[in-house]
Amino acid sequence: MTKKLQAGAAVVTAGVLLALAAPAIAQTTITLSSWVPPRHMVNADVLLPWSKMVEKETQGRVKIKTLSKAVGKPPAHFDIARKGLADMTFGVHGYTPGRFVLTQAVELPFLGNKSEHTSVAYWRMYKKYMAKANEHKGIKLITVFTHGPGSLMSTKGKIGKVADLKGMKMRIGGGVVHEVAKRLEVVPMFKPAPQVYELLSRGVADGVFFPLEGINGFRLEKIVKHVTTIPGGLYNTSFFVAMNPKKYNSIPKKDRDIIDKLSGEFMAKMAGKAWDKRDAHSVADLKKAGGQVHVASSAMVAEIKKRTADVEGAWVKRAAKTGVDGKKLLADLRAEIKKLSGGK
Repeated sequence: MTKKLQAGAAVVTAGVLLALAAPAIAQTTITLSSWVPPRHMVNADVLLPWSKMVEKETQGRVKIKTLSKAVGKPPAHFDIARKGLADMTFGVHGYTPGRFVLTQAVELPFLGNKSEHTSVAYWRMYKKYMAKANEHKGIKLITVFTHGPGSLMSTKGKIGKVADLKGMKMRIGGGVVHEVAKRLEVVPMFKPAPQVYELLSRGVADGVFFPLEGINGFRLEKIVKHVTTIPGGLYNTSFFVAMNPKKYNSIPKKDRDIIDKLSGEFMAKMAGKAWDKRDAHSVADLKKAGGQVHVASSAMVAEIKKRTADVEGAWVKRAAKTGVDGKKLLADLRAEIKKLSGGK
């Protein structure tokens, strides 16, 4: 072989080796619309790490790009995924009143003390009972999960008994929590979570129904003065992560299989663990800023249970209209949470 041919062969060989060593070029880019601040744990601790897992597991063939600005307002994010305005979204079921019924099961009071346990149990109940009702028609459901147990937060005095809540202007989310708020005689202000800081800092609201994480996630540590936690949780919020079905089906099967493996219970558990961790951090941040955390007395808990006793029955009747036995679903949900909280 001549020196010229040898040199050419070396160049070709080097090119092949470089091609093999180079990272895979993404075959699919998924756009993700998120409406919470970049520092919020749903972005920082769930969606971003999950996106990196997908990219790693697919060897770079699938990349998820978080848009710099949300495509629409928080309540629109189910339809944003359905219509393909963004390929992937996350949202709150309760932000669109009347659209979802079965998902409200996990919004009821006194279900559990850890987001991880409630979220994993939720996904299992979704598969067992909820999926057949097809409430998520039009999207590819990636997972569902809940935040940590809902608590009471005040910019003013301590909330030590139910009577303290009467007439307080409290920001609430949507869904079952609205029914709970009415029975506790607060003045409910239905607003998306990103508006909480402004509502409290301007004195428009006296407090908020929130998970502990919200202190850290929405910079409330210097505004909230008192937090009252409710054993078992005053309520939960139900979240979904959705993908546009056309986009999902355009992904090669081997990569769809990887996404599926990282979805469902895997992502629900990941989100729940992240939320529990942030709840703990928020308590520390609040105390450092001079705020106080109180645990509701047994008398206060008993009064809340008495006032909200009919909320569950009303939901069971709504569930029946979807063809699902709500009592059985709730019994299984509670049993699953209890099992998970025991480490089983």
